[in-house]
Amino acid sequence: MKRLDAPALPPWLSEQLPFERYAVQIDGHRLHVMEQGEGRPVLLLHGNPTWGYLWRKVAQELLGEPLRLVMPDLLGLGLSDKPREASAHSLAGHIDLIAKLIEGLDLQGAVGVGQDWGGPIVFGAFARVPERMAGMVVLNTVLGPPKPGFKSTAFHRFANGPFAPIAFRLFGFPQRALHTAQGDRSSIRGVVKRSYTWPLRGLANNVAPLALARLVPDRLDHPSIHELTALHAFVVGFQGPQAIVWGDRDPVLGKLRRRTERWLPDATVTVTQAGHFLQEEVPKEIADAVRDVVSRIP
Repeated sequence: MKRLDAPALPPWLSEQLPFERYAVQIDGHRLHVMEQGEGRPVLLLHGNPTWGYLWRKVAQELLGEPLRLVMPDLLGLGLSDKPREASAHSLAGHIDLIAKLIEGLDLQGAVGVGQDWGGPIVFGAFARVPERMAGMVVLNTVLGPPKPGFKSTAFHRFANGPFAPIAFRLFGFPQRALHTAQGDRSSIRGVVKRSYTWPLRGLANNVAPLALARLVPDRLDHPSIHELTALHAFVVGFQGPQAIVWGDRDPVLGKLRRRTERWLPDATVTVTQAGHFLQEEVPKEIADAVRDVVSRIP
């Protein structure tokens, strides 16, 4: 896979990201990727509406380890291409792009790490190429379809309502309110908050947050159900080492920890008082989980 020049960053943002940066072209889209180190691949995938910046503290904790950290930005987010059509976003489409990235970068014996939409997408991608994944670390995410009779969260009910386009497109929701999902609200403020809003500034760049929010099922015949069912079968059947790190103060997914533990009964579990974007609050615990999984790979 040919590496292209990465998009430029302003100095105040570049100084926070001491990583190798490049872009790759997949299916007509450019994805931005950051890397650190050499060794066993660890693919870290963020969710909505963040980008690879979310992993910088975890990467710092793992600096010097024999690990190749790969931190891509999902299509529509961060410094990756931002299609202006909501139709460019489907769960299957995002999974296919990351699966092709895994193959293009020749990630073998990799550890998958996913949070928010990064969980279904990274593990769904490895389900396409299962021989390439050797371990998994799960952070505040969803690993399967909802059960019958489920009720969407308030956030996702709002995302499917009539006022969502105004809030998401005109007022920059939810990227301007990430701190409200944290255990420690001061973990996302100042330059950190600015770093999350900067890539999504302007109407031409902020289509993805609403499109991705609407990929969350609000009914059992939702188009995402098929992919969620397939990746669930993959993760519950995965025989390699597993770890869960969870932020119990997450107002969106915090209550799903018990279900995730039931689905992955062999995983080591670290429970924290972090919120949804736990990489900002408990990077050491996440790094320790990565080390633990790597240490248990045959």
